[in-house]
Amino acid sequence: MTEFTRISKRIGSIAESATLKVDAKAKALQAAGRPVISYAAGEPDFATPMHIVEAASRAVLDPKNHRYTPAIGLPDLREAIAQKTLTDSGTQITAAQVVVTNGGKQAVYQAFATLLDPGDEVLMPTPFWTTYPEAIRLAGGVPVEVFAGADQGYRVTVEQLEAARTPRSKVLLFVSPSNPTGAVFSHEETEAIGRWAFEHGMWVVTDEIYQNLVYDGQKAVSITEAVPELTDRTIMVNGVAKTYAMTGWRLGWMAGPLDAMKAAGNLQSHLTSNVSNISQRAAIAALTGPQDEVFAMREAFDRRRKIAVSELRKIDGWNAPMPEGAFYVYSDVSALLGREWGGNKINTSLELCDYILDAAEVALVPGEAFGPSGYVRMSYALGDEQLLEGIQRLQKLFG
Repeated sequence: MTEFTRISKRIGSIAESATLKVDAKAKALQAAGRPVISYAAGEPDFATPMHIVEAASRAVLDPKNHRYTPAIGLPDLREAIAQKTLTDSGTQITAAQVVVTNGGKQAVYQAFATLLDPGDEVLMPTPFWTTYPEAIRLAGGVPVEVFAGADQGYRVTVEQLEAARTPRSKVLLFVSPSNPTGAVFSHEETEAIGRWAFEHGMWVVTDEIYQNLVYDGQKAVSITEAVPELTDRTIMVNGVAKTYAMTGWRLGWMAGPLDAMKAAGNLQSHLTSNVSNISQRAAIAALTGPQDEVFAMREAFDRRRKIAVSELRKIDGWNAPMPEGAFYVYSDVSALLGREWGGNKINTSLELCDYILDAAEVALVPGEAFGPSGYVRMSYALGDEQLLEGIQRLQKLFG
């Protein structure tokens, strides 16, 4: 008799989301009465703007939203997304080129599932968001890490990408602003990478979920805006979660060439069908309504990033580059490793984060979740007082 494994190897090999794992541990300690300050989750601490909530409230009472709607999304929402793509990404698409998904994560998964065959390689700039390699492997692809450290602003170069390219390289992952680093590629850097990808016939999956969270007057330049010829070989991933403080509404999207979106739509028709109509109506209000609160949230994040970096730099051996986008500080803490802390020698950023949580009751995500050891990610998407108090605990711990 043939013996079968209880869980498929494909699913059994998936690693739990490290950021959610750390956040869950922090919340469990908080529930147990410990005064833990968590910088783990990438989630705005603001309430969803009220005009969006009111739109959802009206939608709940409308019977037309109680039924199935098109699997790829409401026409009005896809039109609004097409307009946002033109305004913010400088790329003209039609509503037919949009598939609305249950959050950005589903869009990421479907993008790779649509493009990859077994053994196809994805060049993945590193540090990377924890979901990317798992989604690539689930689709049968092979993630190829291309590392850029703090010394180069966490931005990979064309030369590094070319050195990693092989005949199996089919897709380039491009993320600007970056989670976890907050790095933003300049127009020149984006154009150079885009032209390189185009010349080698590669597809691009670009995650633009943080494109509206940039600072110091910068703009997150879309790779299709910098190199319009790439539009026919690019899938753009986005959503309302970060910009509008709507993480729990689970509303994202993917946009790209018609053939790719048709294939992704077919997948979604079997995977989930349509996204909640209530969330879709809320997203329409978010994209087409007033943006005042979005600007106010961005100003708060800007203030917090400056406070976080200024205070972290007071810790000897803690290298905190100033992020240009998103809401994370990605610090190089390699100078703190290989030393004794709390009576034990600590050699990895994973061990360091465990020590910090136990000794200072501060939760950070170790670099191992995003690539090499030696780094930690801190989200500054939390209240000003908690932000400062947690860093002051770190200053005392390593003072």
